[in-house]
Amino acid sequence: MPLTIRDLQDYKRQGRIITALTAWDALSGAWVDASGCDMVLVGDSLAMVSLGHPTTLPVSLGAMVHHAQAVGRTIHRPLLVADLPFLSYQCGAEQAVAAAGRFLKETPCQAVKLEGAEPETMAAISRLVRTGIPVMGHLGLTPQSVHRLGWGRQACSAPDQEQLRQKALDLQQQGCFALVLEHIPAVLAGGLRRELDIPVIGIGAGPDCDGQILVTADLLGLTARQPPFVKPRLQGAEMFKQALQGWCHEQRHQGQTTHPPKEGNPPTPDC
Repeated sequence: MPLTIRDLQDYKRQGRIITALTAWDALSGAWVDASGCDMVLVGDSLAMVSLGHPTTLPVSLGAMVHHAQAVGRTIHRPLLVADLPFLSYQCGAEQAVAAAGRFLKETPCQAVKLEGAEPETMAAISRLVRTGIPVMGHLGLTPQSVHRLGWGRQACSAPDQEQLRQKALDLQQQGCFALVLEHIPAVLAGGLRRELDIPVIGIGAGPDCDGQILVTADLLGLTARQPPFVKPRLQGAEMFKQALQGWCHEQRHQGQTTHPPKEGNPPTPDC
């Protein structure tokens, strides 16, 4: 049976660490399903990992639903969550409900994730929760705000940390079932883990969280640009490149050995 939101909340109460990974297609979905992780996020990071964009901003709602469908075909146990992409929820609660509803109606996703806690986002979250759509929050480094915040560590000053803390409390109050904290000081994340009743999932936020999430492609060394808080477990891109280059070289060498060039008329085709 697939895990549920209640299972993850029970894990927090039990002190059991929650493990989460991202996936972007059926192949990566099968990888993370086999890992034994508790949650799989179809993150808008697939805009960069799979579609070749420099940021997460260009990916469309339709593309996210398409990728969530593919991931969902190979996911069996983990809770499946999807990111709402840029401008699918910032322009009004009605649009947010329509966008989030597509994931619950057209994919196996059980919840959606939204970035930030601006007034418009809070209104959207409130409406989603009241509609029956579970929401995961996301604070700290929010990639959809990269042009305003950049890629660096967030909430480094005392005033910024207090502001983030208040936003986290507000997200819990609005009904978020969990919260992702990205690239913030570990002491801040640890404090929020103890203060909040909902699971706190860290990414580059230190070890003192209820769980950890990473972009799978970063963990496997498949991305050209590694975040500073991710040490790849293997050099996947180089390994794949060498394997494919080796195969191409072998085929060319074998062809030169078994099929030397002949003079005269070309061979007759087989068909």
